[in-house]
Amino acid sequence: MSSTETLPTAADDSAGVEAGLDALETVQAQRTPLTTVLRRSVLPPVLGVVLVLAVWQLAYTLELTTPDKLPSPADVWDSLTELWYAGTLFSIIWTSVWRGLSGFLLSVVIGTPIGLLVAQVKPVRAALGPVLSGLQSLPSVAWVPAAVIWLGINNSAMYAVILLGAVPSIANGLIAGVDQVPPLFLRAGQTLGATGIRGARHILLPAALPGYLAGLKQGWAFSWRSLMAAELIASSPDLGLGLGRYLENQREFTNMSGVLLGILLILTVGVAIDLLFFSPLERRVLRSRGLLVTSR
Repeated sequence: MSSTETLPTAADDSAGVEAGLDALETVQAQRTPLTTVLRRSVLPPVLGVVLVLAVWQLAYTLELTTPDKLPSPADVWDSLTELWYAGTLFSIIWTSVWRGLSGFLLSVVIGTPIGLLVAQVKPVRAALGPVLSGLQSLPSVAWVPAAVIWLGINNSAMYAVILLGAVPSIANGLIAGVDQVPPLFLRAGQTLGATGIRGARHILLPAALPGYLAGLKQGWAFSWRSLMAAELIASSPDLGLGLGRYLENQREFTNMSGVLLGILLILTVGVAIDLLFFSPLERRVLRSRGLLVTSR
């Protein structure tokens, strides 16, 4: 090393770190242009839908099967417009959406404390951990006959099936998130006096949020699937007409256009809830932790 060269000082290192942090904050503050969002997030699924419709229309045109088994996209559209003009489309959708969302929120209220208890208390975990895992793997449709016998064909049976399907997923997601929290966080919280409920609220839950959010997302999927299974099987005028019951009614009428419309509406609602709520929330959580890098 020549006499003219100097070693970096602590002040230089500090200035470099500050400059790097300022640059990082600047990158995070930049917003993605609308055209880029449309190109990356909107255009691909639109092209996918167009491709599916094109293949569907081609199969119908080539008469790969009879029209009563594979109607054209136009036939399904006609079934949709019939519901629209009859004024029942939104009522059918809302009946199921309201049940699904309210059942999911109730599952969150029940599943969250169960997940915390199982994650934090070893004897409870040894006793209930395998039970939660087994309930999560059990198909939701298996609970429908039992719920109907226990509670009758009513909304209580619908909610019971939703809870039995969603609560284990939410609890297991929170347990997985708590298991990934570094012990140093918990010790630091205890040093600052954050113990018990305060520690769970201010330290444990925020640190376990990514895993918990994954459990919530899966819990919604189980809620929606459980509800559709219950509506398909249980039939009563007191329940009203939801998407699952509409689908089963069209099957009884051998109306394949209506069947496909029911399937598409169920799929659309499930995807819409994920895109409008869970995906933005997931991106926000990951971005706040520096785990989501937005490329230019």
